[in-house]
Amino acid sequence: MHWPKLNFRGWSPANEIAVDLGTANTLIWVKGEGIVLNEPSVVAIEKSTGKIKGIGLEAKRMLGRTPDGILAVRPLKDGVIADFDVTEKMLRFFLKTIIDRHLFRVKPKVIVCVPSGITEVEKRAVRDSAQSAGAKEVYMVAEPMAAAIGVGLPVETPTGNMVIDIGGGTTEIAVIALSGIVSDTSIRTGGDELDQAIVQFMRKNYNLLIGEPTAEQIKIQIGSAAPVGEEREMEVKGRDLVSGIPK
Repeated sequence: MHWPKLNFRGWSPANEIAVDLGTANTLIWVKGEGIVLNEPSVVAIEKSTGKIKGIGLEAKRMLGRTPDGILAVRPLKDGVIADFDVTEKMLRFFLKTIIDRHLFRVKPKVIVCVPSGITEVEKRAVRDSAQSAGAKEVYMVAEPMAAAIGVGLPVETPTGNMVIDIGGGTTEIAVIALSGIVSDTSIRTGGDELDQAIVQFMRKNYNLLIGEPTAEQIKIQIGSAAPVGEEREMEVKGRDLVSGIPK
């Protein structure tokens, strides 16, 4: 997909909001405050009416244990918007929550990080939902570009830089130069699969059953994408698969 080169000069220091629209989580950042919202990208829907019954953490708590009449879904799957109507409602809800909470003197500018595989129709849905939530102007940037800027890579130079962005549902790989994405691809493996691999490892090697939150904690605390000089250790609690007793 073609992404236009970015012009950062028009991005003023006041009334700015940035949104990371991820498969697993959605984060919102406000200029001068940092991250003000970090919620799961999950929506609970009433099957009979299509009404939204919960968004974010409230909806995630319903995953796997919702009543028959309510369905908890992730509207973004494998790095793309699987249901852009639900995604639009989720984004509008998150943005409106933040905009209503802040006394902006003028309508804020909003920049949204989106999957690199997003379609033009989905871009319009994202833009419309942000504007209906109260945004004055809406900019969109591909997630690999946002990641490159975030770690301080010289994206405006002619020298190519490769970025590997491991998200919850996908891993995006891109080569960036002259403020644009030269080439990119997306792999449908991300942090969620790493968590599952850790769960299976603990089950197979230690006969210990742990949940996904514990697996994620292990990944964050002692995991590393690059080789480390010494082995890292941490205490893990779970349920013994032989005795059934917590340990």
